[in-house]
Amino acid sequence: MSQGKQSFAERFLGAVKAIGAKIKSGVLFVIGKITGIFKKKKDDPGMIKDPVTGEMRPIARETTRRQYIWREMKKNKVAYLMVGPFLILFFIFTVLPVFLSMILSLTDFNMLQWPHFKGISNFQRLILDDEIFLIAARNTLIFAAITGPVSYLMALFIAWFINELPPKIRAVVTLVFYAPSISGGVYTIWGVLFSADSYGWANAVLLKLDVISKPILWFKNEDLVMPLCIVVALWTSLGTAFLAFIAGLQGIDHSLYEAAAVDGIKNRWQELWFITLPSMRPQLMFGAVLSITQSFGFGTVVTALCGFPSVNYAAHTIVHHLDDYGGQRYEVGYASAIAVILFAVMITANLVIKKALSKVGQ
Repeated sequence: MSQGKQSFAERFLGAVKAIGAKIKSGVLFVIGKITGIFKKKKDDPGMIKDPVTGEMRPIARETTRRQYIWREMKKNKVAYLMVGPFLILFFIFTVLPVFLSMILSLTDFNMLQWPHFKGISNFQRLILDDEIFLIAARNTLIFAAITGPVSYLMALFIAWFINELPPKIRAVVTLVFYAPSISGGVYTIWGVLFSADSYGWANAVLLKLDVISKPILWFKNEDLVMPLCIVVALWTSLGTAFLAFIAGLQGIDHSLYEAAAVDGIKNRWQELWFITLPSMRPQLMFGAVLSITQSFGFGTVVTALCGFPSVNYAAHTIVHHLDDYGGQRYEVGYASAIAVILFAVMITANLVIKKALSKVGQ
């Protein structure tokens, strides 16, 4: 009987000890987790001692793209803080209006009443029923196809030429070429030059030479309006892109040219194609974006020289059509549809240019 009781007591004590051991191990596990949070980095199992420097460094782990971006943002938080005000203003005044324009293009908003959804009716009316828009689209494409590539190449080659000049002469020549793009009354010069009366410089010279018998109405002649506006646009096209090209040329490492000469580059054109242009791809893309923007939005030139609208819509552009419906008729929904089409054309042109620039130097 006593032996049975002793066996029961031993079993009971064994069970108690087992439960106590499990409780103890659980408590130690929890304590270890809590204290592990406050351990120093040198005790962190995620750290390893560098055998070369002797410093502790994190063990390399695979990270997702989102984790990498977040880690880089935390590392450069001061830079993001500094650029934050610009990003906020850019989103409010550029990105947000683009999305609002896309939404309003599907409505009949007129600035006075709440917009009503119309679907793609504005786009159907624009393409199928609006003859003036088709004229504006044709004029815009002609103007962009001429002024865009010509102004871009002209800025690039003039910058390349100026970069070869001595520093003091380079500064003066740069100012001479850049001045027209920053002159406030630049269109006044062309207005006087091609004035419609006999006092205009062009008419006065032609009358004196007996080339014409009466003054030419330069900006009231539908055959002359577009060529004159293209010439003025090209004259004022050496702007920010021109300076960006000069900066890109100044930043090229000259040791690349020495290495290229060893590799078999024989003339300046080969240097330009294989060394210069590939080394300044960011500036080339920046200049291309500016050229596309200017070539598709050249309405200011026509309005200043020819008035609004131009004679028989000879120089009427998409920008003028947009201003007509959005700024004067207040058909904001229809104007938004025009803006969306212009935006799509410019984005497509940017993608094409980006693809073309990726082939430079190949």
